[in-house]
Amino acid sequence: MLSLKGNQGNLYKDVKLFFEVESTCPAVGYESYDGGHGRIETRTVRATSAIDWLQELHPHWVGLKSIVAVTAKRESNDKTTEETRYFISSMDASDPKRLGQVVRAHWGIENKLHWVLDYAFDEDSQRARLGNGAANMAVIRHIALNLLKSEKTAKVGVKNKRLNAGWDENYLLKVVLGRAIN
Repeated sequence: MLSLKGNQGNLYKDVKLFFEVESTCPAVGYESYDGGHGRIETRTVRATSAIDWLQELHPHWVGLKSIVAVTAKRESNDKTTEETRYFISSMDASDPKRLGQVVRAHWGIENKLHWVLDYAFDEDSQRARLGNGAANMAVIRHIALNLLKSEKTAKVGVKNKRLNAGWDENYLLKVVLGRAIN
């Protein structure tokens, strides 16, 4: 299951258009409700495996079996918002409930990763904008995060491990090399 975003050009546009056109849009396959924190959220899953046309337009997506649209409608106080997210999947579209569960799990993982990167590395404050600077720094932060998570001797969080590595050269070498240096 991969989330589609506007920066993916024609693939995103093609899938979005498919779900927006009434004659091609599949019926609602699954709907779930969630409430809490003063709001009600309704999630609607629509999916199809009838995507020969998409595979023809985008043949480099090997193993693609379905496309999915998840619409989240949030009602809070007197305000209602609605957002539709689009996905491509290697899963068949025959079980929309399962597809919805996978999307929720995917979203949760993405949110947790973003939170860790922002908390431990203050990623939201990064201002690299020229050329490939932002992408290069994101890769470096991901590598650092993986190295810090792999270091198991210090029973502290990622942010504290990062700070310890900055203060203690021996600990830094332990994180980078995976073993203590004498």
